[in-house]
Amino acid sequence: MKLHTREWGTGDRVAVLVHGIMSDHRTWRRVGPALADKGYRVIGVDLRGHGASGRSDYSVEGWADDLVETLPRDAELAIGHSLGGMALALAVERLAPARAAYCDPAWVLKQVDGVDRSVFMDFKHATREMIVALSPRWEEADVDVELATLAAWDPDTAHAVFGVHAIDRIPARPVVPSLVLVADPSSFVSPALKRELVERGFEVRTVGGAGHTIHRDDFDAFMGALDGWV
Repeated sequence: MKLHTREWGTGDRVAVLVHGIMSDHRTWRRVGPALADKGYRVIGVDLRGHGASGRSDYSVEGWADDLVETLPRDAELAIGHSLGGMALALAVERLAPARAAYCDPAWVLKQVDGVDRSVFMDFKHATREMIVALSPRWEEADVDVELATLAAWDPDTAHAVFGVHAIDRIPARPVVPSLVLVADPSSFVSPALKRELVERGFEVRTVGGAGHTIHRDDFDAFMGALDGWV
């Protein structure tokens, strides 16, 4: 499926951004322009079932195939958050970016306590007050974006990542030079997994005090953690 995209900037270098579940390209509202200011042409996608992209059968493999169908090969930088990090890891060999960054990637969902399909599907109806309580560090604009992206999101996508689909998707090795940014604390990347990722050849950086959506919890720290990679 060809995905809906949003672009920022007109630079010679290309950066691609892949959002997490329940979201869409709007989650990168500050990251896209910041990378454009660094000379990138930035492409943010809406994964299938999210934003303005189509609805159809959902699978992690299908999301990866959609990225390959939509995004240019040989980008300078690819960044994937959560589910986007999962899909990007499956597509990265075919996309062949010069560098990849995975932000609190959801590679081991079966080990995450208290997170299942129903939690995500119920969050479709989250109120502003609920979002503020869960993410007190977000700017008001990010809360507005969250409400808008939830309204545009198909909750059936959750069926593709939980239950029998919640399998270990840790990459065996980084296909391209790869950075993993980890929340503090992280429900998705444990201290043991951080050590394992380093052993597999990834660079791992923890963003102190930031929650799962690092780029919205602490934008400055997120950009700082990308130092040397952008």
